[in-house]
Amino acid sequence: MEEKTQISKDKQIDKKKIIMYIVLFLLLVYVLYTMYLLIKEPTDIFTIEEGKLYKEETVVGYVIRDETVVKGKNYKNGMEQIKIEGEKVAKSENIFRYYSNNEENLKKKVLELDKKIQEVMKNDKSLCLSDMKLLEKQIDEKVYSISKLKDVTKLEEYKREIDNLVKKKSKIAGDASPKGSYLNQLIEERKRYENSLNSGAEYVTSPKSGIVSYKVDGFEETLTTENFETLSKEYLESLDLKTGKVVATNDECGKIIDNFSCYIATITSSEEAKQTEVGKKIKIRLSNNAEVPAEITNIINEQDGDVVLFLKINKEIKELINYRKISFELIWWSASGLKVPNHAIAEENGKKYVVRSSAGYLSKILIKVKKEGEKYSIIEGYTTDELKKEGMTSDEIKKYKKINIYDEIIINPNLEKIN
Repeated sequence: MEEKTQISKDKQIDKKKIIMYIVLFLLLVYVLYTMYLLIKEPTDIFTIEEGKLYKEETVVGYVIRDETVVKGKNYKNGMEQIKIEGEKVAKSENIFRYYSNNEENLKKKVLELDKKIQEVMKNDKSLCLSDMKLLEKQIDEKVYSISKLKDVTKLEEYKREIDNLVKKKSKIAGDASPKGSYLNQLIEERKRYENSLNSGAEYVTSPKSGIVSYKVDGFEETLTTENFETLSKEYLESLDLKTGKVVATNDECGKIIDNFSCYIATITSSEEAKQTEVGKKIKIRLSNNAEVPAEITNIINEQDGDVVLFLKINKEIKELINYRKISFELIWWSASGLKVPNHAIAEENGKKYVVRSSAGYLSKILIKVKKEGEKYSIIEGYTTDELKKEGMTSDEIKKYKKINIYDEIIINPNLEKIN
């Protein structure tokens, strides 16, 4: 009986030993695995692709233009646009006109006469001239075009063209009719009313060539290209303008804008702005995503460390007509090419390398960093002449391998472990 009891105790001791050994073994495996994780070589792989890097900042800007306000004497009478918003105009061309004092009554009489003239011409079969038919066809085509028109800026232009065609048609009909006829009487009466309209109206002409705009906001005489030195941060912010607000259309006057260039004044405290200089070429990105070349023409260094930059642009002038204060991106530099993470680039003896992985074989590739961003860089290989300048022998140059798109490279490479 005592022997059985002893055997049972021995078995229990053996089981405890086995369990203890298993626990120790698992603990050892865990420790070894943890150590392996701490000392193992990095295995993260990145596939190289074409990309683009920017150094940019979002800012607000005040639009400064070379613009001349044009206004006549009869501005209280109301005005009719001859040249529409954004249309180019030559010097001395009619831009708009102010209505005459009896405008509405005269227009009403002209319209009534037009209806009578059209009715007479329609019923007089002796007027089926080829020129008349051609004009009627052109009128029908213009009327149809208006019904399909999507660009509202073309509406006034089409209406004027139709009016001119109708006048030509009436003139031909009058010339073809016997003097003293009812049609001729109507046409002559219309001419008298039209002459009264024209003589009583005031036409305003353009003082110079440029773009016509009716977005007159009162800053045309202060936000000008002639007084940059007075446009300080304090002054610009005192204007209390809303970013992106569309300037309202003025119904008393218009203006002519230089269509070749305009300026944007912006306030920034970035390091790039503090280190820049007059004449530097950069780019800006507008709200329509257009990237426009710009040149820094003037700089005001404020006492608080901010900088007021004045940027000259020669494109997208019409895009800015509606605004006085805008939001946009300053693009200090941009670069395109092979884009890689900064952690994939290692340095040795003052030279930059990436480690390419191909079929399990690692090779160290000498590269140039064109531009370095916060997380990524644009890189490229060396040319033969550049390798010679680096002191490479002919054999080393022959063995040199360039990095290429879709190559796989190691993140956080250890150059000491690679031949």
